[in-house]
Amino acid sequence: MATQKSTAMPWVENVFNKGISTKSSETVLRAVVLEGAAFVQMLRFERRRTERSGRQFMLVLLNSKEFGTKLGSRLINGIAKAIGSNTRETDVLGWYEQDLTLGLLMTEIGLADATTVETVSQKISDAVRNAVSPASFDRLKVTARLFPQISEKQVCAKENLTFYPDLTRCPAAKKQTLVTKGVMDVIGSIIALILFLPAIVIIALLVKLTSKGPIIFCQTRVGQYGKEFCFLKFRTMYVDNDSRIHQNYVSDLIAGKDDVRDAKGIYKLVDDPRITPVGRFLRRTSLDELPQFVNILRCDMSLVGPRPPLPYEYERYQIWHKRRVLELKPGLTGLWQVEGRSRTNFNEMVRMDLRYAKARSFWVDCKILLQTPAAMVSGRGAC
Repeated sequence: MATQKSTAMPWVENVFNKGISTKSSETVLRAVVLEGAAFVQMLRFERRRTERSGRQFMLVLLNSKEFGTKLGSRLINGIAKAIGSNTRETDVLGWYEQDLTLGLLMTEIGLADATTVETVSQKISDAVRNAVSPASFDRLKVTARLFPQISEKQVCAKENLTFYPDLTRCPAAKKQTLVTKGVMDVIGSIIALILFLPAIVIIALLVKLTSKGPIIFCQTRVGQYGKEFCFLKFRTMYVDNDSRIHQNYVSDLIAGKDDVRDAKGIYKLVDDPRITPVGRFLRRTSLDELPQFVNILRCDMSLVGPRPPLPYEYERYQIWHKRRVLELKPGLTGLWQVEGRSRTNFNEMVRMDLRYAKARSFWVDCKILLQTPAAMVSGRGAC
């Protein structure tokens, strides 16, 4: 912690040592508030930059009910001038929520911690206090957050969505796509459960008669926005098995180690002693995943999307890996299942999921769904 402070605090002093007295024509030009769409786009670009560089940035939010009143323009102007006089040229001020919340994007701040956040928040508050009326300041709330929040363990908790307004605020066109996808999920799941009912009954009997334990295995998985849910599948393992075998494999896979591949270059856990004979067949054909149509009806999953990770997998994700659970609802099948499966490494799998996120549409989903039966029958690259 001491090392973090010594690295972070000089940055804070360099930002704020200019003082209000350094007003210039450049500062006046910087007292501009970006429109909401432009600021959210800048925030998105800064997330992308951080994913590559690993350098943190800070988001300061200023909220006041006065913004939407007749006095709002005077308050906003005072805040803009105070912040423009006390921050760097690279920092960006704009509407985080149009006419409701102002956002200050402080880019590439280096190594920072909770003390840095508190210090910056206090200094911005002091600068604004000197630029607006006492009554207006009393109604103003200032909060600051770091991205990424390395010190916070975010597993077993929903992601902080403050940094993702572009994902949580859907334009009309995107809402229509999501509604269409939701209707497709419900109708498709009901039809699939009816069609696969005989197979479900037979598989349930085989699982029950060949090994001790429940027929359906409920496992905690991480869904969209980091929300955990109960992931259903037919049990393919013996009960009371040692999960450390898979945890070690996943750690090596995400780290990109070569020893997770077999002689044919397949990325999979070879000769897993935890799997039953019936379970091997079910996994090879993906029939163990039929109960997940119930997850889709519960709205935890979609027909098409990335596979939901286990909490200990998610804990090992890099920043950019997390986009696969932030941008998409997890799916029963997806681009990785029909094009990659265990023939691709972990980073390639994530890139496939993100490629789908960018290109997804009703027709793309139909194409993937039509390719899925062939992938199941061939079992190519299946775990």
